[in-house]
Amino acid sequence: MVEKLTGAARTEAIAGLDGWSEVEGRDAISKSFRFSDFAEAFGFMTRVAFHAEKADHHPEWFNVYSKVEIVLTTHEADGVSERDIALARTIDGMS
Repeated sequence: MVEKLTGAARTEAIAGLDGWSEVEGRDAISKSFRFSDFAEAFGFMTRVAFHAEKADHHPEWFNVYSKVEIVLTTHEADGVSERDIALARTIDGMS
């Protein structure tokens, strides 16, 4: 079972991410990405999708043209877990 991050561990983990912020009204983190065009945004989403599938941890996302918004939360933990932090770091390495 994956455990939800709480307290200082949660604060420290989120603070260590570049540009990710807590989602108001949810136990989740989010970040928006901008690309030069739709093809670049879609390519980014494809790279993330392959990694997410391998990790069996899938983002919630929204795409319009060159913008991709990603929300991460661990449903089985009912909130942000180390899995979300790890995926956020991986995603940042792909952008």
